[in-house]
Amino acid sequence: MAPQNRTVRFKLYSLLSLPIVALIVLWIFITGHIVGDYFDLRRAVTLFDQVATPAGIVANHVQQERQLSAVFLSGNSPDGGRLSAAREETDRAVVLFHQRATSLEAQSATGPDVVQSLSELERELERLQVIREDVDARATNRLQVVLEYTEIQESLYQMYDQLVTVPDLALYRKGAGLQTVVMSRELLSQEDALLSGAILQGTLNADEQRAFAQMVAGRRLLLTRGLQSLDTELRKPYDELLASADYKRFTTMENQVVSRGGRPEQAAAWQPLADQLGSRVDQLVASRAELLNDRTDAKASGIIAQILIAGGLGLVAILLAVMLSARLGRGLTQELADLRSSALDLANVRLPRVVAKLRDSEAVDVESEAPPIPITGTTLEVQDVAQAFSTVRRTAVEAAVGQADLRKGVSLVFRNLARRNQSLLHRQLTQLDLMQRKTGAPDALADLFRLDHLTTRMRRQAEGLIILSGAPAGRAWRKPVPMHDVVRGAVAEVEDYTRVTVLPMSDASLAGSAVADVIHMLAELVENATVFSPPSTRVNVRGEVVGRGFVVEIEDRGLGMTDDDRTEINRRLANPPEFDLADSDRLGLFVVSQLADRHAVKITLRRSPYGGTTAVVLLPHTLIIPTDQDSEDPTPDPLTPHPFHTTPTNPDEIRGGPRPGA
Repeated sequence: MAPQNRTVRFKLYSLLSLPIVALIVLWIFITGHIVGDYFDLRRAVTLFDQVATPAGIVANHVQQERQLSAVFLSGNSPDGGRLSAAREETDRAVVLFHQRATSLEAQSATGPDVVQSLSELERELERLQVIREDVDARATNRLQVVLEYTEIQESLYQMYDQLVTVPDLALYRKGAGLQTVVMSRELLSQEDALLSGAILQGTLNADEQRAFAQMVAGRRLLLTRGLQSLDTELRKPYDELLASADYKRFTTMENQVVSRGGRPEQAAAWQPLADQLGSRVDQLVASRAELLNDRTDAKASGIIAQILIAGGLGLVAILLAVMLSARLGRGLTQELADLRSSALDLANVRLPRVVAKLRDSEAVDVESEAPPIPITGTTLEVQDVAQAFSTVRRTAVEAAVGQADLRKGVSLVFRNLARRNQSLLHRQLTQLDLMQRKTGAPDALADLFRLDHLTTRMRRQAEGLIILSGAPAGRAWRKPVPMHDVVRGAVAEVEDYTRVTVLPMSDASLAGSAVADVIHMLAELVENATVFSPPSTRVNVRGEVVGRGFVVEIEDRGLGMTDDDRTEINRRLANPPEFDLADSDRLGLFVVSQLADRHAVKITLRRSPYGGTTAVVLLPHTLIIPTDQDSEDPTPDPLTPHPFHTTPTNPDEIRGGPRPGA
């Protein structure tokens, strides 16, 4: 009998059998899943007792040893045995950790991922002796030893991540949040180690200053994220700590170090205050971990009752399904048809319409765009699915609106921060220019030149953030600028500019409105050519007038790239993608594509005859000014510093000749 000739009775029996079989399978699956959850919770408790607790002791002792090692390297006298005692305590903690982690009870609860993390941690702990020998011989510096101890801590916290195996989502989030708080405590310890040594020595160097600022920012970010995942009971003592006068005084000292680059005003109070806060955080972490572990244990005990309830109710549900399926089967088809129509409307009409509005920067009303799906049937499952679709639709619309608002907010943040930095850098460039004019000492002039060049590159990075936000860079020229000067201005903003050779080019000028963007765009391309080619090779830049405008070729002699990579990059340059915050590895490419799209510039990458890559930049006629209309004084806007004051004064200097003051 063909499928189209099946009787209603046959289809009805088929309809009855499918949900019953599915219900039986679902009952078996849920019961098995609950049993699995019970064993997973017991495993999580075992891992906490046998691995996490002794590992936390190791972390505390490594933090103490790191702090004492940094202090030892900052002075010239012995530490009175404190460092030796700390090392002995660390060794005992490592031995205890090894014994507990390799016990039969621990091995019964560890999976392949945990075993691999334990092995990596053991290898990192073996490096302690080498680090200690370098410290004793004073063969390392304060920042380096802090970073080496931190590598051990990172392996330990990576192992912690593998230990959070609680199947209950709420418990898992709280465990992960508490782990994030622990990581913020580790950054507090790094701050303490670095600054304690700096206080003893009297100052922080530039690398230590940057590292300390990163530690402070990371600690505060991790602490905030971790506390957001905790409930009121778990978070309350942390909130009290953050509201305390000691913590506010501590953050004030951090801000002083970050902003001033030296010791805090009350340097003597740093060590006891940091120790006190660190101890309080350790106590809170221990108490919160015990509380969370108790909850996990209680959850495991409650699952036993759930197994009995789920098993009994599952059997009853199967019997009820047999009786109710016949009654509900007739209306089920119509209800599913209505649900299908609503789902298709969501997928094919409403969501594409919302996305199109957001792409066009139009306002979207969530209530009108995501109304509840109307269902007239009485089947609970269908109603649940309809409600789920309604929730999904509303969540999708809210997420799309939120992402659009987030992108706007991020763009504003980029723009505001970059504008502030740009203003400061402009003032700094002006001051450096005045200092260069006032000094005649060759050595001082060379130093000022290098600082001036570094500041110019910093300004380019700030302009990159402004471009990412969709705003113009900020610099502007009223009159045309010769293309040769534009290219030299771009080369001046490149770190390894001495490897760049600017070949003679055709006489032509660039419209003042596009000078800043073209300089930035060419600087990014030249920078890329110097970075991805051997240091011993040259990067050649040439330009000439062509039939469709003015072309600039940037040729390196590196290893080049694959055809697929070059094709993909050319596609992105021709059709700039929407900026993705997660794609931070290609910010330069995105900036170049945005600038090229803004001025209708065509950029193409091709293989160079030397095996490297040649970037071909075609500036359209609309940007090129004939020679007889060129301004002899390409002066920028009076509110904007001149970009060429950092460029060497003759072509030989760009090709690697002597720098000013050399």
